[in-house]
Amino acid sequence: MPTEERTQPTSPDRKPRPGKFVWFEHASRDAKKAQKFYDEVLGWRVEPFPIGDATYDTILAGDTPDTMIGGYTEPAKGQEPHWISYISVEDVDGAAKAAAANGGKVIEPPHDLPGVGRTARVADPQGAELYVFRNDQGDPADTPATEPPPARRFFWNELHTTDPESAVAFYEKVFGFTRQTMDMGPAGNYYILAKDGVSRAGVTGHLPAGTPPHWLPYVEVDDPDATIARAKKLGAKIPVAPEDIPGVGRFGVLEDPTGAVLAVMKAQPRQAGH
Repeated sequence: MPTEERTQPTSPDRKPRPGKFVWFEHASRDAKKAQKFYDEVLGWRVEPFPIGDATYDTILAGDTPDTMIGGYTEPAKGQEPHWISYISVEDVDGAAKAAAANGGKVIEPPHDLPGVGRTARVADPQGAELYVFRNDQGDPADTPATEPPPARRFFWNELHTTDPESAVAFYEKVFGFTRQTMDMGPAGNYYILAKDGVSRAGVTGHLPAGTPPHWLPYVEVDDPDATIARAKKLGAKIPVAPEDIPGVGRFGVLEDPTGAVLAVMKAQPRQAGH
């Protein structure tokens, strides 16, 4: 549940940015184990936020409230530990209806987050879940494409699915994304989803056998090799060891000790005009 606007002044550059992934939640039944792991691996701080009689633990990538990037929650009954993303939309109710009308499902119906905004949890036709979300205070500004993403923050999201072509069509219809198709040879096509001229996410058919379709968030780090090595030492599994993507950056994928999967990358800034 996003909470940042309750804990910091509204920035003048905040405005709705539909199609941007703006919040990320770690869902497991052992939040303390996950928090200790990410503190040691990524330097993330935890800031408890009171909600009624309960507390919501938020993730800070730095020392100040403006570095809040997500939080910790529990998965729904029967769900394995995972990361789930919130995507900004202009109309939560409309997005939920569009998801259902185009072969997806509404898992949690639209509801208000008092003082924050409105949200709903949906699944695409292949089963990958995310939250659609409208922030009452607008969304944070984008980092210019020619600058590196801020360290320890989420900057990219990637859908791993059984049917990339159908999934892309769904996200085009429901969220108004446009696609760029990249021929990756034996690996098949890689699709980049963009909105209002800004690239927001990728879609790939790379999905290990037995793994359900899911969104894989990426975090910017200074040294992917050292980060992955540290994660492994602290009990993580490493589905993808660090490797280079020419012209994009160096990345690796970790499965934390609770079972949630995350990618880390040292991204290369794009040249102006690209």
